[in-house]
Amino acid sequence: MSDFPCLPAAATALAALLAGASPAAGAQPLSGAALYADVLRYESFGAHRYGSPGAEQAFDWIRAELVRAGFTVADQPFEMARQYQLRQARLRVGGADLPVLPQWWMPDGAERFSLSARIAPRVAAGAAAPASAEGAFVRLTVPFDQGAYLNASHRKALEAAFARKPAAVLLTIDHPSGEIYTYNVSQTEPPWPVPVILVAARHGALLDAAESAGTPVDIEIDGSLLRNVRGRNVIGRLDRGKGRAIVVSTPVTSWDVSTCERAPGIAGFLAMARIAGERLRDVDLVFVATAGHEIGHGGMEHFIRSAAPPPAAVAAWAHFGASLACYGWRREGDRWVSDGQVDARLRFVNASESLAPVVEQHFGAIKARRLTGAQAAIGELREVRAAGYGHFLGMAGGHTFFHTPADTAAATGPEILEPVIRAFADALGAIAAGGAR
Repeated sequence: MSDFPCLPAAATALAALLAGASPAAGAQPLSGAALYADVLRYESFGAHRYGSPGAEQAFDWIRAELVRAGFTVADQPFEMARQYQLRQARLRVGGADLPVLPQWWMPDGAERFSLSARIAPRVAAGAAAPASAEGAFVRLTVPFDQGAYLNASHRKALEAAFARKPAAVLLTIDHPSGEIYTYNVSQTEPPWPVPVILVAARHGALLDAAESAGTPVDIEIDGSLLRNVRGRNVIGRLDRGKGRAIVVSTPVTSWDVSTCERAPGIAGFLAMARIAGERLRDVDLVFVATAGHEIGHGGMEHFIRSAAPPPAAVAAWAHFGASLACYGWRREGDRWVSDGQVDARLRFVNASESLAPVVEQHFGAIKARRLTGAQAAIGELREVRAAGYGHFLGMAGGHTFFHTPADTAAATGPEILEPVIRAFADALGAIAAGGAR
């Protein structure tokens, strides 16, 4: 039985009912129940990787909800130069089949391969010369740094592993969850010289045994490198002729199902659309749901370049980023148990200097770290600020199962969703009414 967090059995029927319901049809779009229904709907589409069927279904749903909320909606097609399409990845060791995942980008010609090889003995730190591992796997474990991208020390460790000339590197990110952790990539990063295969920390003992015994392990990877991969943003507009706009954005794509990473932000994004007629008056509204976050922020870059209103016309840009409302978890034996609280160390309330007062007024009760000005431009807000949008706010962060396959709807809930999304609604309502500056 999986030890991933899961919905309690008593809640399963309710979850199914909520997933099929449309909060847009209800009278309480800011209620925790309505927000959680959107979380479950997003989860129902499966993995949301750029270019995947699950991502396309999520965009279809978001598009329909924006239309229902009264927006004029259009798709904004664009291309990203490359995407790796993974069909299967497994590692067999000691009679067990383990899930694994390539770390993008695979070497040219190695998008699909099978290999049976031993694991080369590890080299002591400070060794004068790297011991050859030709034809073998090299194992590498690097610490988790709370970041979303491989850091310089990680890359230095990988370079040392590549210097041994292995057939492939078995890379473990020492993530607290014990699961496979995937770092985001950019479109400009070169492919690895040999395949880099992510292995969960919780499977380390099996690999230790195989390494000690010299027993071969088998890897099978089946995938394709796609070029000029089509994607889309979904853009909704309410043009009221005010000449003063609020832009609301959220990413949609992700490495896996990624429920608590993505769905709370999408639920908040849709809730803002549903209250637009009542609470976000006297401004023009532009809502954009973006694609390609995990492989280079391509959707946001494309939107800013060709469809966003000019900075001078934007009173505020509100960004619903990652992991807005996720429980903290602790390990008890072989199970994960939620503590029912949000880990404030892992999420951030972000604001430009100009909007910091109104944000603090309305987000004061939200437990999170505060970032202001240049340091607040994290995630896709980095593109927003770099493009000259000086008035922005948002939230982003991580959680226990962030960027892992264990990220499910159990990582969030109605009671922690509602306060966060109401804070956004109140802040944006004040800005729309002219009370921010």
